[in-house]
Amino acid sequence: MTKSKDLQTIAFVMPVLNEEKHLAGAVESIFEQKNLEKSEIEVVLALGPSTDNTNKVAEALKSQYPVKIVPNPTGKTANGLNLAISATSADIVVRVDAHSELSPNYTDLARQILNEKQAANVGGVMKAVGFTPFQQAVAFAYNSRLGLGGGSYHVGGQAGPSDSVYLGVFRRKTLVELGAFDESLVRGQDWELNLRIRNSGQLVWFDPRLEVTYHPRSSLGKLTKQFFQTGKWRAWLTKAHPNKANLRYFAPPALVIGVLAGLILVFTGFFGLLGLIPLGSYIAMLVLAAVFAKGLSIRARFSLLLALPAMHFSWGSGFLAGLLSKR
Repeated sequence: MTKSKDLQTIAFVMPVLNEEKHLAGAVESIFEQKNLEKSEIEVVLALGPSTDNTNKVAEALKSQYPVKIVPNPTGKTANGLNLAISATSADIVVRVDAHSELSPNYTDLARQILNEKQAANVGGVMKAVGFTPFQQAVAFAYNSRLGLGGGSYHVGGQAGPSDSVYLGVFRRKTLVELGAFDESLVRGQDWELNLRIRNSGQLVWFDPRLEVTYHPRSSLGKLTKQFFQTGKWRAWLTKAHPNKANLRYFAPPALVIGVLAGLILVFTGFFGLLGLIPLGSYIAMLVLAAVFAKGLSIRARFSLLLALPAMHFSWGSGFLAGLLSKR
């Protein structure tokens, strides 16, 4: 196999919707990247129809930094990513989430790995960080195997080939050849694109040195909605690609079914109080998780008692809804 020419120029693409609190930090982290010449980079924000002051924040950033803004009328992530990619011409495309901040050496290191490994996409660890006690509890859940099942880009692991990575630093050529992100997918479009990359014989590479700070949803309502929708889309992707499904996808729906079945048995008089075993066991697990959660304040530990079941039951319910419905 002939080694391809080293990639140099870089484009940062970011879909943005209702992100007035986090957008400035995300953009600033781009311009704080080490070992990048300004002449080498492009930054494009795809602005959706936000209902807060996000667009004003974006315009203020445009006056401060050399960023380009393109409209994304649908507000959907995949559409915004594709519009932003189309507005660039660089060798490398770096996906940035408006809820995230890149570590200072992220892009330079990713470029080195792309060139050394001849990979099509590289990515690393989503390092969840919260500000309020509730957000800190959600971040703790993101960063633990108990919360999201232990995927390498949540809890770390050894560098090597991967099914998918968080966000991603891509070869532009690969994105163009494969048609970039699937705009029919509201969520899970990154996993689906990485599947197409691997099916085309190209490499997706995980490296834990690549860290991105992520700020989770800050309210119970937003978290519940996010996880229900994520579970629903994961079910649709599982139905479309059943041979690629990970067993951990089925843990939350199994929890939902187990608890509901147990409660039904209790209320119908079957097995007496034995039907409370699934719920009781889950509550015991929650309490133990809160008691032994390292680095959390008392308020954040109590918040964990809300955050974990919101994540588990919302994702599980969404997954079951997705299995039973058509897209």
